[in-house]
Amino acid sequence: MVSPFASPRALFHYTYRMTRILITGASGLLGINLAQEIMPVHEVIGVDRGKLINAPFKVVKADLSDPRHLDSILDSERPAWLINCAALADLEACEKDPDTARRLNIDLPAQLAKSCKAREIRFVHISTDAVFDGEKFGAYSEDDAPNPLGAYAQTKLNGELSALSENPRAIVARVNFYGWSLNGRRSLAEFFVGSLENKKNVSGFTDVMFCPMLVNDTARTLIKMLEKNLAGLYHLVGAEAMSKYQFGVEIARKFQFDENLIAPKSVRASNLTARRSPNLWLSTHKLSTALGESLPTFSTGLNEFYTQRQSGYPQKIRSYQQG
Repeated sequence: MVSPFASPRALFHYTYRMTRILITGASGLLGINLAQEIMPVHEVIGVDRGKLINAPFKVVKADLSDPRHLDSILDSERPAWLINCAALADLEACEKDPDTARRLNIDLPAQLAKSCKAREIRFVHISTDAVFDGEKFGAYSEDDAPNPLGAYAQTKLNGELSALSENPRAIVARVNFYGWSLNGRRSLAEFFVGSLENKKNVSGFTDVMFCPMLVNDTARTLIKMLEKNLAGLYHLVGAEAMSKYQFGVEIARKFQFDENLIAPKSVRASNLTARRSPNLWLSTHKLSTALGESLPTFSTGLNEFYTQRQSGYPQKIRSYQQG
């Protein structure tokens, strides 16, 4: 049955036979939206530690920090593709608990990459734009040398290297996305919408540049990368760079909130423990060339993000969560 929340673009795009796809980290921001995007035309199996209930796709409950679970899941579910969205993505938590960060961000992708290679399963590992120190003027390409600033960025970089070392045919995608999540608090966009809707004053960093992409566009592009049989490292981010302050302003304008509630602020004046790179502008030239098309524009993604809110998509997503 076709999901009423699948986008027209997604339904138009998927015209071939169903593929069995396993998504680790299925309750995360990317995992749940990826499943929602592809389940009308593919067989989705999500791996989750227990947050998901009543999901409209099969869910396998497992703690992937325990390597004993990995091979048994792959052997029992037998996916054609595996997209690894599991990670410890909270920068502050990674600084406080580097052991867990290492297990989830380095050991897990290495083990998955190796196991997928042995079973001829196409493997995609999700990494981050944060591997760069932000000192470059202009956009980073895949050929630029990373210089991670903290535990999160370092473990994610090591996870990239481990995954590609174990499985050179894997796809590693450095991402930055926003969208609607299970708990409504997983993306910067949700923070701005929730705060501004309630007329709360918030801050936006003027000296942190990034390339936000709607998570649904991220999901659709990942499937195109698999269809094209790509391999190696790619930057999968929005095609336009902006400050986090400007991002908040664009959301305020789209939702007709008061943009004056957003105060411009320097990241240097924050009390965050983990260091943030000031420039996370990534070039998407390599990926757009490989796909033979431009990546979606920011305005297109923001329009869809707004339309999703109007159509009840966030409530639908949140209904899958354990109360």
